Amino acid sequence: MSKKILIWSITAALAGFLFGFDTVVISGAEKKLQLLWGSSDMFHGVVVIGMALWGTVIGAFFGGIPTNKLGRKKTLVWIGVLYTISALGSALANDPITFAVFRFIGGLGVGASTIAAPAYISEIAPAKDRGKLVGLYQFNIVFGILVAFLSNYLLINIGENAWRWMVGVEAIPAAIYTLIVFTVPRSPRWLLTKFRKSEAVSVLQVINPDQDPEKLMMEIKIEMENTVPNENIFLKKYRYPLILAFLIAFFNQLSGINALLYYAPRILAEAGLEESSALLSSIGVGVTNLIFTLLGIYLIDRLGRKQLMYICSFGYIISLSLVSASFFLSWSSGAMPIFLFMFIAAHAIGQGTVIWVFISEIFPNHLRGSGQSFGSSVHWVLAAVVPSLVPVLFSTIGAGMVFLIFAIMMIFQLLFVIFMMPETKGVSLEELSKKIIK
Repeated sequence: MSKKILIWSITAALAGFLFGFDTVVISGAEKKLQLLWGSSDMFHGVVVIGMALWGTVIGAFFGGIPTNKLGRKKTLVWIGVLYTISALGSALANDPITFAVFRFIGGLGVGASTIAAPAYISEIAPAKDRGKLVGLYQFNIVFGILVAFLSNYLLINIGENAWRWMVGVEAIPAAIYTLIVFTVPRSPRWLLTKFRKSEAVSVLQVINPDQDPEKLMMEIKIEMENTVPNENIFLKKYRYPLILAFLIAFFNQLSGINALLYYAPRILAEAGLEESSALLSSIGVGVTNLIFTLLGIYLIDRLGRKQLMYICSFGYIISLSLVSASFFLSWSSGAMPIFLFMFIAAHAIGQGTVIWVFISEIFPNHLRGSGQSFGSSVHWVLAAVVPSLVPVLFSTIGAGMVFLIFAIMMIFQLLFVIFMMPETKGVSLEELSKKIIK
């Protein structure tokens, strides 16, 4: 693998670090903010917490437009700007509405990053390494999550304004990322879809000097000849990849992963742990996530996407059933972190590693941004709805029932993997288009 490809992939994937940090940093501040502003469970869940998620939905829904029009690189730069503004504004907010607005801006960056970063990396990566390189995006997400949990733990006792430091410290890595992403080249496949051949050739010669760039350009030309002007992903011939993107995103969120990450301290406290122990256990969640994501990245180009989804489906079903049973049967609170770690391990090695890789592979070059936008939108609509309802659901039907529902949904995910999901490892993006699009 070219060292330059690795460096460019890591740089683009750092958008994932900010995604992970921005998404989870609120977990250390959310209970303090609810007390500070006297918010009801519904207002707190839907506005204070949920506005960032709805920003993510809008970012995912419309993120395909700049990704296709401006290009992957320019979109990544603007994502860094959004993260920086969000972190500074959230830290300086003095009321819940202002706080929610700036969190919404950060959400726009999160949503757009799930389109632009995986698309960019998949388009510069050689087929044999595409899984692990796109997987770097997920690695950075979980690394950001771990750093956010650790940051929250270190800042929790610095005074009344600890929450401001928790959400504001993100501005530092966001500003650094915005600057370094200027150093990556444009995606050669995007350049070719815009008929900018000379620029694409120069990038391709750096990416893989041993490969004839004319061969790839011919493959892309053939693919483009099978399209019609102004077509979209909702045409009948794209129905299969559209269903695949919908279902993998749907099951990702119906596992309850974002509900756990947003409310890890609250869930652990609900199980009987003290606040400091709950926060410390949250760091354990982050460490487990990181370790098993690394394992997933190592395995994704060896075992394949489908095999990892088998592993995670069984892991989900077992761990979520144990979490549910521990609430129903009032098991020792000391067992709860173990069950949650099992759940996180199952997610990290499977869905967490696979989702962004898989969605970035199954659509043709000229519709990749739109296809990723669709899959990301499904993911983030559910990521907004599910965590927003958690405080209310916990206080009405109870935590045990919530986790039981998640476990049942994972049985349906297993059926999806068995009967519908294709294997995509080691195949060029152009060959995958021929295989998946009928």
